Amino acid sequence: MSGNSSVVYFYDSDVGNFHYGPGHPMKPQRLSVTHSLILNYGLYKKMNLYKPYRATYHDMCRFHSEEYIQFLHQVTPSNVTEFTKSLSQFNVGDDCPVFEGLYDFCSMYTGASLQGAVMLNNNCCDLAINWSGGLHHAKKFEASGFCYVNDIVIAILELLKHHPRVLYIDIDIHHGDGVQEAFYLTDRVMTVSFHKYGNYFFPGTGDMYETGSESGRNYSVNVPLKEGIDDTSYAFVFKPIINDVIQCFQPSAIVLQCGADSLASDRLGCFNLSFKGHGECVKYVKDLKLPLLVLGGGGYTLRNVARCWTYETSLLVDETISNEIPYMEYFEYFAPDFTLLSDKGSNDNPHNANSRTYLENIVKYVHENLRNIQHAPSVQMHYTPPDWFEPNDTNYTTLLSESESANEFYDKDDNKKEDNESKQNES
Repeated sequence: MSGNSSVVYFYDSDVGNFHYGPGHPMKPQRLSVTHSLILNYGLYKKMNLYKPYRATYHDMCRFHSEEYIQFLHQVTPSNVTEFTKSLSQFNVGDDCPVFEGLYDFCSMYTGASLQGAVMLNNNCCDLAINWSGGLHHAKKFEASGFCYVNDIVIAILELLKHHPRVLYIDIDIHHGDGVQEAFYLTDRVMTVSFHKYGNYFFPGTGDMYETGSESGRNYSVNVPLKEGIDDTSYAFVFKPIINDVIQCFQPSAIVLQCGADSLASDRLGCFNLSFKGHGECVKYVKDLKLPLLVLGGGGYTLRNVARCWTYETSLLVDETISNEIPYMEYFEYFAPDFTLLSDKGSNDNPHNANSRTYLENIVKYVHENLRNIQHAPSVQMHYTPPDWFEPNDTNYTTLLSESESANEFYDKDDNKKEDNESKQNES
């Protein structure tokens, strides 16, 4: 096996070729650019690379309704007029358009997250990375916020087969509403979301007082932040809250959603985090040394998403990389400075609206709620369903050799048709 066997990384060379449509802020091409950077920095040598499992209809129905997944499977741009009633029923349209290959796209990113969970369950790795996953807004019966299938919920359901308690952490600028909703009534999953809240910011949920219900009371943690938050203020709430959560909940596995739209200069965001500030959260969670599934999420300034997730990959494999972008096929995207950890743009309004008092009150409120958890919930002995598939079964999993890892991307990737549009949108 090549690389560090404790870290696995999933990439399907087709995943970056999908198009939500002209002018849509979600660009799957960011995954191809990220992967190219990871290859050209040589980070693939520090991991085991897998061409991931593709989720089946039944995999997706483990959380979503059959009627909804059937719709995703059948609808295409050419037959969309036949599904007029279903479009409104399943919230598919403007934000979540029907595009060519929609179902295949969902199958790819969901399958990678599910395989990551299976491999963690079987101690095949300590850490699994799927930058194509993290689509946290999708609901049981509908699409939402550019998300169709909630790969996070499906991966957590798999982790729960082996882990009594799973912690979900979300650092996307948008509230992780789909994941919170899925586990709102259980004490086996604690969801912790740091997000912009107020002024009708999407999705409008994530108030500090949303703490869970019934058995899940106090197992949903929300950290509602205001615009302009910087690295220092973010760390001021992130570290003590995560520390408290770990002590009270004592999870045996963690899923971390690393949405890059919380960075400064994001096309849809309003926070002021640097790459290092965002990465510090990832490093803090990694250093907890618990089985960890790392996922992508939002991020709408393409060059900065690729920078962020490449830098965070280097942190996850403990490798220091140069600040100079290596020459690669997307090199011109990083003009004019061609550096990894800097960008000439900054927020139009870098003012930090989060006062120290406001942040202290949030930390205090969360701390008090967590004190209401008497102890980490125990799970009674029960029948454990078998793993969804054998992690080493070559029918499902393909481990790429070092030469394949370096070559397969260049052989199959064909994103040139959107290069010009992306550069225009980024400028």
